[in-house]
Amino acid sequence: MPNTSARPKHGRRTRRRRRQEDPARDQLVSSSLESAQQCLYNQDYGTAFVHYLLVLSLAPVFKNFAKDSFRFTLFKWAEELDSVGRIQELFDCYEQALEVFPDDEVILNSMGEHLFRMGFRDEAAGHFHKALKLRPDYPEARENFYRVANWLVERWHFLMLNDRGRNRKYQQAIQKAVQSGCNTVLDIGTGTGILGMCAKKAGAAEVFACELSKTMYELACEVVAANGMDGSISILHKKSLEMEVPADIPRRVSLVVTETVDAGLFGEGIIESLIHAWHHLLLPPKSGENEFEEVSTTGRVIPAGATVFCMAIECLEIRRHHRLCVTEVGGLSMAAAGELRSPVSCSSEADDSMEPYTTERLSRLPGGYKALTEPFTALTIDFNNVQELEGLSSREVREIRLPVTQEGQLDALAVWFQLHLDEENSLSTGPQEDTCWEQAIYPIHITTCFVLKPRDELIVEVSCQDAYLRLSSVAVLRDGRKIHLNKHVELQHSGNSISNSEAELCSALACLQTNHSQPETFSTLECSEMALLNNQDYHQSFCGALSKLISKLKVQKQNQEQVSVMPAPDSSLFYVLDVSEGFSLLSLIAAHQGGVKAYSSVEKNKQQEVLRRLAQSNSVSEQHLEFWLNHTEDEQGVLQRPSREKLWSAIILDCVETCGLIRQKLMEKASLARCLLEEGGHIFPEKIVVYGMLVESDTLLLESAVQGREPTLGFNIAPFINQFTVPVHVFLDFSTLECRRLSEALELFVLNLMDANANYTNREVKVQTISAGRITAIPFWYHIYLDREISVSTLSQNSHWKQAAVVLQEPLEVRAGDWVCLAVRLHESTISISARLENTPVQMD
Repeated sequence: MPNTSARPKHGRRTRRRRRQEDPARDQLVSSSLESAQQCLYNQDYGTAFVHYLLVLSLAPVFKNFAKDSFRFTLFKWAEELDSVGRIQELFDCYEQALEVFPDDEVILNSMGEHLFRMGFRDEAAGHFHKALKLRPDYPEARENFYRVANWLVERWHFLMLNDRGRNRKYQQAIQKAVQSGCNTVLDIGTGTGILGMCAKKAGAAEVFACELSKTMYELACEVVAANGMDGSISILHKKSLEMEVPADIPRRVSLVVTETVDAGLFGEGIIESLIHAWHHLLLPPKSGENEFEEVSTTGRVIPAGATVFCMAIECLEIRRHHRLCVTEVGGLSMAAAGELRSPVSCSSEADDSMEPYTTERLSRLPGGYKALTEPFTALTIDFNNVQELEGLSSREVREIRLPVTQEGQLDALAVWFQLHLDEENSLSTGPQEDTCWEQAIYPIHITTCFVLKPRDELIVEVSCQDAYLRLSSVAVLRDGRKIHLNKHVELQHSGNSISNSEAELCSALACLQTNHSQPETFSTLECSEMALLNNQDYHQSFCGALSKLISKLKVQKQNQEQVSVMPAPDSSLFYVLDVSEGFSLLSLIAAHQGGVKAYSSVEKNKQQEVLRRLAQSNSVSEQHLEFWLNHTEDEQGVLQRPSREKLWSAIILDCVETCGLIRQKLMEKASLARCLLEEGGHIFPEKIVVYGMLVESDTLLLESAVQGREPTLGFNIAPFINQFTVPVHVFLDFSTLECRRLSEALELFVLNLMDANANYTNREVKVQTISAGRITAIPFWYHIYLDREISVSTLSQNSHWKQAAVVLQEPLEVRAGDWVCLAVRLHESTISISARLENTPVQMD
């Protein structure tokens, strides 16, 4: 009967609820929650975290109640684990937290930040992306995702896909190879999958692809599926060197296609991957002994080979990023610094921390460059000859003599190549080409400038040690005699005044004799640190602003001492704290003022030794310069006062990243710094004024997203890779950017580091256009005010900073005289800008 069957069901539900009421468990939950709160109060975050985990796993009903406290405990405990290097425990804690709160966007974002900082960029991107899916308006996750996107999908991916000439030539070479019988294909380093899809479209029976980057692998899978080829192209998330037959592909393939080449040709490991492919993944090459040999039984590679070109150049922009160009910085003589060089070197002394070359787009270098020699062929390579590939690293060093065609300072060797896809199709990465590639730069490391002259011959050594192309300028032949560059000192170079060649030669030979047995002292600085050191305007401005501050504080102190019965101990000293990133001379410049004890942020031992030598040679007492990070146990002590009885006279903050962005958490650091200043003390800089301009630039569009409505080679790729479009373009040289200026420069925003009440987070600015066009971007830069009168600009020609630009998602059509409203927003030191057209003319603020 219904009634009798209903009662037992009801009774079973009642009994089940009663069984859940466990007094012992409830007591454990209650006591653990109390213990968690008490441990949190006592800053015992590790124990508090364990108690919170127990409470939330036993009693999920407390999740909403304890979420904020649990998050705070997790983050503080993670900071402690990070500071002592217990990284595995840190990630274990985050994994446990995500088991309790799997859809907590704040925890996901925080874990992503730790992953990114420790180099796990793919995993970090996954956490940021998931956090954004859970909460699309979460600004921290969005900004972090933009930051990691720049690492995972580098801007050259967009440039390559926008390079129609390059795409078409690759497609033609692949189509020709497939139609000639290469019907099984492996795409090594597939990226978006475009080359593999070209092979399939050309009629290949089987297509395989591999990609090491997890982000690009997942992107390629999405692209291939969207183009209806997911069942016919097999993509592996694997390095090609780890692939085997038949474990990864069922049989050897007849064609390998790849574009794993960088500006220096071999930097992405193409030699190693092709040697492995020829031995394990590719059919053997055509022997050439039997003209009737079946094409289908042989293997081949696209590209088929390459020719590498090189020339010597003069370029101030390269010079100032790789060696010291000045003898004095901020009133300090640099004579005792020893040799300072960038971490880019092909010398035999270079270790694993050194790079053999850097990259630049020569056509966009500020100030340009001068070719001192004609281009010469440095190397040729046949990718279809495995013996040649295997013998590359053991090739004898080749010595080439280059006739000098123009007089100029020798600053670097510039390298580019012609990539031979097949007999008919090739691509050039030369500086005069409209190409998506940059050129490889091999800077010359000599302590003083060397002037090449017509009729000189430059001797260049070419080798391929460790499958890297290595070039070095070792000597110059002048009047039949050899001058070794690494030991030469050029005595004179002034305009058209050229010193006697015989005198120069004698000087060089004397230098060889006197210095031959003495090991050189050198220290390595990052390229941006070297450029900063060469920025005389910045250091001179700082020197002047600090001198004004010290003079003012001296007068203030004298007035106080006149009314004080007993002066405080060490009252004659002023304390300056430098929290700059990397190598900085500012603390030593401060100590050089006299009456100042300065605390330096330099961490590396060899760089500290440079500062000590400079201090001694510039008569700065050891007691007046201290390296405060040597005594700091963790990051929490960054701005703490070493001596509690006194406050700082000046605190120097590093406000702008070299790439052109405001440093993260700048305003939080400024807020803390203000609390640590003595009366009349100062933060350097005092304020930062952001300036910008409306421009039309197709270049910025091409580097920011795949452009156009038409599919790339007929494939639907843009919607997938454009997910990684970021709104801010960094490392921009505005002086050489191809653009049309649609407005005058205008003030966008002000960040006041000395006066918190003067700051704001949002601002609307109205600007009138000066010509018609499409607003595609808003480049911005900074005027950095050290005090009210002294400022430096990040846009100046000798600045070590680059600029940045906001790229609009949709270009804005304007006519001359239109008014455009810019909404400028600051969120945690990140600036965002949006633009809209005003319907009616409005006067600017």
